[in-house]
Order: sequence, then C-alpha cells, then structure tokens
Amino acid sequence: MTQEAPRLSQQSAFIRYWLARLAGIMGNQMLMVAVAWHMYDLTSSPWDLGLVGLFQFVPALVMTLPAGHLADRLHRGRIFAACMLVQALVGATLVSATAGHFASRELILGISVVLGLTRAFQMPAQQALVPLLVPPSLLAQAVALSSTGMEIAVISGPALGGLLYVTGAIHVYICCTVLMLTAGLLILAVRYEHRPSHLAATWASLFAGVAFVWQRKLILGATSLDLFAVLLGGATALLPIYARDILHTGPVGLGLLRGAPAVGALLMSLAVARWPLRRYVGKRLLIAVGIFGLATVVFGLSQYFWLSLMALAVTGAADCISVVTRSTLVQLETPDEMRGRVSAVNSIFIGASNQLGEFESGATAALFGPVGSVVVGGVGTVLVAGLWFKLFPALAQRDRMEKD
Repeated sequence: MTQEAPRLSQQSAFIRYWLARLAGIMGNQMLMVAVAWHMYDLTSSPWDLGLVGLFQFVPALVMTLPAGHLADRLHRGRIFAACMLVQALVGATLVSATAGHFASRELILGISVVLGLTRAFQMPAQQALVPLLVPPSLLAQAVALSSTGMEIAVISGPALGGLLYVTGAIHVYICCTVLMLTAGLLILAVRYEHRPSHLAATWASLFAGVAFVWQRKLILGATSLDLFAVLLGGATALLPIYARDILHTGPVGLGLLRGAPAVGALLMSLAVARWPLRRYVGKRLLIAVGIFGLATVVFGLSQYFWLSLMALAVTGAADCISVVTRSTLVQLETPDEMRGRVSAVNSIFIGASNQLGEFESGATAALFGPVGSVVVGGVGTVLVAGLWFKLFPALAQRDRMEKD
C-alpha cells in the first residue's frame, strides 16, 4: 500500500495535467482562429492579420528566457495555472467588447501582446512540469500522451471555433473563457513536490540555459534539428496557394490540408504511446526528419489532392516521432533545477522555426514559385538530417532514451 499510494497520486496528477493541457490548447486554438477572423472582419487587411502574429511573437521571444528562469525558481504548476487564467480574462474581455460593440483593431493588437507574453511564461513551465509527474522510465510515453492531447486539440479546436464563429464571435469567446478557466482550475489541483533551483537564485543565471544547451552537444543537436527542419520544411504558409491554384479544392480542401498533418501526428502519437521507442532512438530521430523532408517534396510536386493529403499526414507522423524523441531526450538529459531555463531555450527554437519558416516559405515562393519553394525546403530538410549524423554523433549514436 505504501508504494501503491504514491504511484496512484502520480497518475492522478498527470491525468489532471493532461486534461488541463487539452482544454488549454483547444481554447487557445479557438481563440487564435476567432481573433484572426475578427480582425479581418474589422479591417479587411492582410497586413493587420500579419500584425496579430507579429504582436504575439515579439513579446514571446523577448520574455522567454526570463520566464524559463522563473520556472526554475517558482512553482511551475502555479505559473501554468496563472497563464490559463490570464487567457480566460482575455476571453472575457473579448466577450465584453463584442457584446458592447467596442472591439477594435487596437484592442485586438493589445490582446495579441498579452497572449504573446502569456505564451512566453506558459511554455517553459508546462514543458518542465511533466518530468515531475512521472518516473523517468515512463517519460517517453507521457510525452507521447501529451502529444496526443495536443493533436486532438489542434484538430478539433479550429474546427469547433469555425463552427461557433458562424453563430457569432461572442460564442467562440465564451467557449474559450470556459475552457481556459477549466484548465487553470485543473492545474491548481495538480500536486507535486516543488523544489526551487538553487542555481536560479539570482538573475545572473538568466542565460545559464543557453550555456547548458551549447555545452551539451546531444541537447544542442536535438533542439537545433527542430529549428532547421521546420525552418526549411514547413509548407503551412503556402497551403492556401496549393488549395486554390494547384489542387483546385477551395476552402473545404484547405481545411482538410491543414488538418492532415495533425491527423498523422495523432495516429503516430497513439502508436508511440502504445509501443514506445526502445532502441536506436538517435538514428530513428534523424531518419524521421529525413522522411519529413521527403514527404514534403512529394507534397510539393503532387497535383493530386489525395496524394497531397497522404504526404502531409506522413509529415505529421514523422514530426511526431521527432517531437516525442527530442522532448524526452532533452528532459532526461537536463537536471530538474535547469529544466525551466532549458525548456525556455527550446521554446525559442520552436517559436523561431515556426515564424521564420513561414517567412522563408513566402520569400522562396516569391523567387521560385510555390512548388519550387516547398521542394527546395524538403530537400534542405533531408540534407540537414544527413548533416546532423556528422555534426552531432552523440545524438546519432544514442541507443536508448535513458543513459545505459
């Protein structure tokens, strides 16, 4: 009984965390869709749509390292809960503004800054919390289950937000507010032993996470792999061009194309949770990135809608293997008192790769056309995977998730 009680307590804490993450991501996805549509309804300006993303990205980039520092000093669950409650307040503000007919371009841009700041503090605390809720031997499966929840939310959140938006933006904002409040309350109910890092006792250690990642080539290789793979291989920004001008499918087809990678990732995350990777994890990680690149090339060249959907689903499945493996290795190789700051560095890599990847896709599409842009990016991703075998042998030769 004495051993069973702590195990059941850990399971209960992780289930609450998983449900909170599911509710939070679903609410966030719905909020992002509704805010973008609302802005376009107000201004009909593509430039303003771009500003919504920019106003979120810049504050997130600036504040992520300080947020990681705080995640090592303060209670991570409470930081996560506070971020959910702030987003619930954003949702309530938008409900009030929509009902009172004072929603404006300036209000949405101001809210975008708040959302960017919230994301900066949420991501390091959220990522560094998982290893405190499960034993190391189950971390890979826990990461896979977390990925499953994320993909469910990424698939269902925008779809539900779109359906609700047809009846009025206020209904989306009400649903987002309820989901964020639910997530915050669930996280407040998560119990774990909080041990503040003595290494993060002063702000002088703010950049310790950067130094830690730079000095450990396995972690550097894993985090930088995501940066360059997504930077080169991301075709998301060009999907509207493919849907309208190449595949001739219209907006319904665009929705299916956007959802295809998440469907592939969801199926793969379920498989990895059931049959976790045991051996040759480094090689499999790099091979998965190579497959991601090859599938991107197939999508770039395809003129058949069904083949394009399959190729995008393969990119999602390959990316899931990459995400689960990288996240698990980084968490296992990082001591708990450094996890917040290292997770912050990882968040910067992920955020930069997504934002810069969209810019890279647009810039190369202007030079080579959309097909040339996607194909060049996919080939570049394959080359990166091959190059990482040479540059980061510690990563390529890693056999098991945990050190032998």
